[in-house]
Order: sequence, then C-alpha cells, then structure tokens
Amino acid sequence: MPHSQTSASRDSLAGVRLARGASPWLLPTVATAAVSLLRARRSGAAKAVAVPATALAAGMLWFFRDPEREITQGRVISPADGVVQSIMPWKDGRTRVAIFMSPLNVHVNRAPLSGEVMSVEHVPGGFVPAFNKESENNERVVWHFDTELGDIEMIQIAGAVARRIVPYLPQGTKVEQGDRIGLIRFGSRVDLYLPEGVEVAVEVGQKTVAGVTRIDRD
Repeated sequence: MPHSQTSASRDSLAGVRLARGASPWLLPTVATAAVSLLRARRSGAAKAVAVPATALAAGMLWFFRDPEREITQGRVISPADGVVQSIMPWKDGRTRVAIFMSPLNVHVNRAPLSGEVMSVEHVPGGFVPAFNKESENNERVVWHFDTELGDIEMIQIAGAVARRIVPYLPQGTKVEQGDRIGLIRFGSRVDLYLPEGVEVAVEVGQKTVAGVTRIDRD
C-alpha cells in the first residue's frame, strides 16, 4: 500500500534526493564550491579553496541524502538509521530502545507506526555527544503518537554537533507507518518507547534502517 508523502517534500540539487530542511546548510556550501571551481583556472587562491570546498559540499550532499524506502510490514518499525545503543525497561512498564545515529547515517526520521501526532514538544537542553549518558538532558523534540498500540512516545535528541532538530509535522497530523516526520542535523539519537507487553526484536549493537528494520516481535 502506498504511504502518504505529506511529510516527504524535499529539497533537491542536481537530481539528488535531499532531506527537507537541508537548504540553509547546503546552498552556501555548494555555491562556495561552484564559485571557487569556476575561478580556479585564473586564481591560485581560488584553487586552494576549491578542493576543500568541493569535498565539504560532497559531504553535505551525502549527509542530507533522503533515499526512498520500501516500508517493512510489522507493528513497530525503526524510526531511525543507526545502531541500537541501549534497551532499557522503564519504571512504567515500557521499554526504551535508544538508536545512535552517526554523521554517516541518513538523518531523516520516520513514523514507527501509523496513527495521529498527538503532540510535538521542543525541550531546550545541552549538546553533549549523543552516545553519552548525559545526552538525556540534551536539546530534544518529544513526539507522542496515538496508535493501535496506544500512546507511543519517540524522542529526537540533538548531539554535540546536531544543534537543530527540524520536525516536519504539526500536532493533529495523520501519519502512515514509515512517513518522514523530521530531520536531526548531524550526529544524534532517537529514543523509542515500546508499550508494556511488546517484546523487543532488536539487540544492542544491531544496525537499524528507518522504515525497514522491525523493532518488535510477534
């Protein structure tokens, strides 16, 4: 069944599918690389700038890529590309699955279940590395989805470099499982809280792919 593309509108450059919200970072970088390359034949200074500027632009294009995905069938799917950092039982009976996203991962996050966005809350905080335990106090965006499993909480956590989280959807939006819901720029973490009674199918150290890796077990 096709998934809604309400949250999937993207910036684009030279035919590359890019994450929505990438332009403020990409356009100045690509423009600098293009200008320095054009001037490199006539200017030694421009030539010196061209190589690192082009490398940086290529890196930005890679970081902000937003590939299409064939969404996996299952009750709960991964909201993020990355590695499972921890799986912790919570005091209220839920289980928290924390996924660490390195700068090499795709940083567009996806809805773990179909449902309705009940709330999107920005919480100010620090910017310690996302793999650090203290990152729980970092800048973050807290999502609540009303789903067939009840209330599902998901938290996008900024890292030491990722100082901007870009939610794509407002409260009240209907989402299909696997829809794009937001972007975290650079290294970061996503925490997903599974309801009591839902068994976790992944394990610590396992790689996950947003929209593809199933998080729960039948």
